[in-house]
Amino acid sequence: MNCAHELANNVVFQDLGLTNYKTAWEYQEAVFKKILNYKTGKSSVAAACHLLFCEHPHVYTLGKSGTKNNLLINEQFLKKINATYYKTNRGGDITYHGPGQIVGYPVIDIEKLKFSLKEYIFRLEEAIISALKEYGIFADRLAGATGVWLDTTEKSKTRKICAIGVRASRYVAMHGFALNVNTDLSYFNYINPCGFTDKGVTSISKELGKQIDLNETKEILKQKIAKTLGIQLMG
Repeated sequence: MNCAHELANNVVFQDLGLTNYKTAWEYQEAVFKKILNYKTGKSSVAAACHLLFCEHPHVYTLGKSGTKNNLLINEQFLKKINATYYKTNRGGDITYHGPGQIVGYPVIDIEKLKFSLKEYIFRLEEAIISALKEYGIFADRLAGATGVWLDTTEKSKTRKICAIGVRASRYVAMHGFALNVNTDLSYFNYINPCGFTDKGVTSISKELGKQIDLNETKEILKQKIAKTLGIQLMG
């Protein structure tokens, strides 16, 4: 199953469970480099594309285009709330990851799927929007911002339910999305989420007023991502 050749639509799925951010990042990087090295002829070993799901312990991550000023607390307070902080190589600004949030990391060759980076991000957003419809939540895109949002036509009510940040090199993509399902939203109070100071955040559980079966949401997401990207998940 190599994604840099004729089986571009075969993607290995793995659920890593609750995983330290750094561990998941290093795992992504290893897969990313294998795909890139095979694609560029630096390695003769075929590399499989992956879709990774996980949850992270409380962590704030800052993208390449972000500013640390959007983290509103110091290192001492980070320890107090049992959270960590990383500056990453993805796009976007600052966001929060934590238990009850599904983080998805597709590590794939989007060129073989015939997507530009812009279309790939559009399709990731579309998969999330489609998944949310299964819960009766009607989400949309927000002009000038990535991710998935609710009530985009009412500025005072606009809130983000899913963040998206991607890194790509030679059309091999990594990082991905973070969908708030049963997320403790109080952790967003310590940042300007994605650099915004006038937008709120929400979760599926907050919108529906009940706890959500995370495994059920994962299955819905898998189906929607596979359909929207035109891939077949293995494993």
